[in-house]
Amino acid sequence: MRLLAQKAVKKNKSAIKRAAQAEKRNLLNRSSKKLIKTLSKKVEAEAVSKNMDSAKTALKNAVVAIDRAAIKGMVHKKTASRKVSRLTRLVNALSPAEAV
Repeated sequence: MRLLAQKAVKKNKSAIKRAAQAEKRNLLNRSSKKLIKTLSKKVEAEAVSKNMDSAKTALKNAVVAIDRAAIKGMVHKKTASRKVSRLTRLVNALSPAEAV
């Protein structure tokens, strides 16, 4: 799949280099976001199946991937925090409620 950088003919060396860098970053960002979505879906699937141990393992993997993407700037840090919070809440709802 050719991206926008390949469609427009660049005229100078720096423009060609920037287009190549943009294309490379686009691919990296896309793969990272796809990984986050896949791992989040795994957490949700384990939560639906009510499997606490595998849900916690899946949550741990998802949190690592989301935090790494936030550190690298692929997703905003508040977006990452929100995703982690929602997944954690979902997994915590599986455990029996503690008496207060």
